[in-house]
Amino acid sequence: MIDPYVVIILALLASAFFSGMEIAFLSANRLQIELESKKKRIPNVLLSYLVKHPARFISTMLVGNNVALVLFGKYVPEILNPYFQWTNEQYIILLLQTVISTIVVLFVAEYLPKAIFSARANESLKLFSLPVTLIYALIFPVVELITRFSKFLLRKVFRAESDSDQPVFSKVDIDHYIEANTNNDDDEVDHEIEIFRNALDFSDIKAREFMIPRTEILAVDSAETIEKLQEQFIETGYSKIIVYSENIDNVIGYVHAYELFKKPKDIRSILRPVSFIPETMTANDVLNLFTRDKRNMAIVLDEHGGTAGLITLEDVVEEIFGDIDDEHDTEELMERQIGPNEFIFSARLEIDYLNSEYKLHLPDSDNYTTLGGLVMDMLESIPEKGERVALDDYILEVLTVSSNRLEEVRMLVRD
Repeated sequence: MIDPYVVIILALLASAFFSGMEIAFLSANRLQIELESKKKRIPNVLLSYLVKHPARFISTMLVGNNVALVLFGKYVPEILNPYFQWTNEQYIILLLQTVISTIVVLFVAEYLPKAIFSARANESLKLFSLPVTLIYALIFPVVELITRFSKFLLRKVFRAESDSDQPVFSKVDIDHYIEANTNNDDDEVDHEIEIFRNALDFSDIKAREFMIPRTEILAVDSAETIEKLQEQFIETGYSKIIVYSENIDNVIGYVHAYELFKKPKDIRSILRPVSFIPETMTANDVLNLFTRDKRNMAIVLDEHGGTAGLITLEDVVEEIFGDIDDEHDTEELMERQIGPNEFIFSARLEIDYLNSEYKLHLPDSDNYTTLGGLVMDMLESIPEKGERVALDDYILEVLTVSSNRLEEVRMLVRD
């Protein structure tokens, strides 16, 4: 006679195993698995095969888990019934059996194994790759039937093509692999890794995140004289200057300093075209635009069609390779701690940088990217010197304002 206690324990262990392997498969770094498979060791090769057939792997785990739970459900009443002799109400007995069984299964066969296996996903898959492959071979007909039926439903009923057997390496996989296999003590390697990560994120960065803001654009009116334009080139040392008609929201091109050697009569005669892009365009698309149109400068437009900022080819390249010193780069921005909870910051410092560097929790928004933008967003105007705004645990005071631009802000962090 089969001992129900033995069956229940084995069924719970089997269910825990299948549940754990399922979550390990979903949490694993597939890039690392694929790279390790090149070592030609049996566990790595088997695991690589399973990862390349995710639908079959998941089906194997589901079939195994369901068989284990059916066995568990069949023998649980034999153990629990003696404890319910105090009642003859079958619905009460059924309810209690269901509640107890559910609690046991959720904790022993779901929560606990998934927590353990997900923490060591790749190691778990490698350790149990052989038994999983054997189980897959034993129930192959059932797994293949389920997989084919699922694909049939997707294709015929839901009109969707299944690409579940195609291995996919995400950015997260690559990032995790880099973190696990690099030495942070090597500055040169760290720089190369940073370039690699920047390249991965390149297609996600929006133009608004790295543009030169509107307030920092040097531009001249097309009605100005050539002499005035020449003075601007000499004073700034720039090689290119934006040109607008009447106001900065109506940019019509730019002028290169080289054109002055042609002794033009007016600014419009030496204008070069610029591209216009929305704030939401990605860095990758901006680079493609520059390459296609053979240009190196674009005006970023806001949602109302006004000028939000300026992007050059160098700005795009810097998103991958880091800062490149050039004519547009200015002095180091102010950031100084003057007390235990008191700072002076340049208004041009980015919110993300301040939060990361100083462990602050300043709010992010699509309306601004800098500290000055945050202050102006709260005041809804260009602030005056001495104005203060309170924001959660922070008090921001305007220290310096020049023309129409906020320069420096004093921040007090409240305890």
